[in-house]
Amino acid sequence: MNEAELIKTAKAMVADNKGLLAMDESNPTCNKRFAALGIPQTAEMRRRYREMIVTTPRLKEGVNGAILYDETVRQKLSDGTPFVEAVIDAGIIPGIKVDMGAKELAGFPGEKITAGLDGLRERLSEYSEMGLRFAKWRAVLKIGDSIPTRRCIENNAIVLARYAALCQEAGLVPMVEPEVLMEGKHDLKTCLSVTEQVLHIVFDQLHKQRILAEGMILKPNMILPGSDCSEQSSTDEIAETTVKCLLRCVPASVVGVAFLSGGQSSKLATERLNAMNKKYKPKMPWALVFSFSRALQHPSIDIWNGKEENIEKAQQALHHRVKLNAAACRGEYKPDMEK
Repeated sequence: MNEAELIKTAKAMVADNKGLLAMDESNPTCNKRFAALGIPQTAEMRRRYREMIVTTPRLKEGVNGAILYDETVRQKLSDGTPFVEAVIDAGIIPGIKVDMGAKELAGFPGEKITAGLDGLRERLSEYSEMGLRFAKWRAVLKIGDSIPTRRCIENNAIVLARYAALCQEAGLVPMVEPEVLMEGKHDLKTCLSVTEQVLHIVFDQLHKQRILAEGMILKPNMILPGSDCSEQSSTDEIAETTVKCLLRCVPASVVGVAFLSGGQSSKLATERLNAMNKKYKPKMPWALVFSFSRALQHPSIDIWNGKEENIEKAQQALHHRVKLNAAACRGEYKPDMEK
């Protein structure tokens, strides 16, 4: 493990008030989005869509890194350039999703455990040789009747820590993503309580696995009331509660916190990130940035709609969304900038 290189990469991933673009949707997830728009669900259409993303002009103005999917890193642009090379040429750090998705946790109805540790050491070695510099692993935790259980949280935390250790061994910065889902009727206070428990247990396991905190990135959920909760909190309440949670749970040695969007609308995700940085930036020991997928891509995929003639306008929409979120990282976003 080269500690200096890990720290250098982790710092670069969250530098200059820029974030990370998550374009690592699994084939089923990507196909589901395509189906809703009437786009053919093929490897070639997925390749075209992701080419549209990585060839967006001036993407690096707001993005430091991009999370890719295994299918994508083995594909090429229309001109024959490998995707990883194209991302590097765009001045962006390439990363890779390495988990194999959430599976049912035996003995714990309604709870899941993320698969993918088998053969991970060999896959990480291959990805490193391909030029990828960081990886991502997502754990999924749902709030419901008597869940998540402590056993489910602990099992996922152990897996996250083992993944992170293998990443650092291979010279890749691990993005650790313990996502508490926003689905459900729970209120803001419940989300705070569950997320605090999750983060405490995750960082305890990371410490036990001897993870270099300065050489990792945390990708958490914001603290939000459930999507079906009757009482939705204000942007200021969400910002205050989320920062409170992070200050209680995340070591100061971690260089960056890059939020997932988790089903929030593009505008709300940006507003909430902005509120945190605008009010609390001086209090936070780590950079607070974005690692959004849908919240960045949603406007552009609607415009693109699988048609070559729409690429330029779709890229303009993506670039605009990236610029708005970079402004939110500085605490300088304003709603009238949406125009």
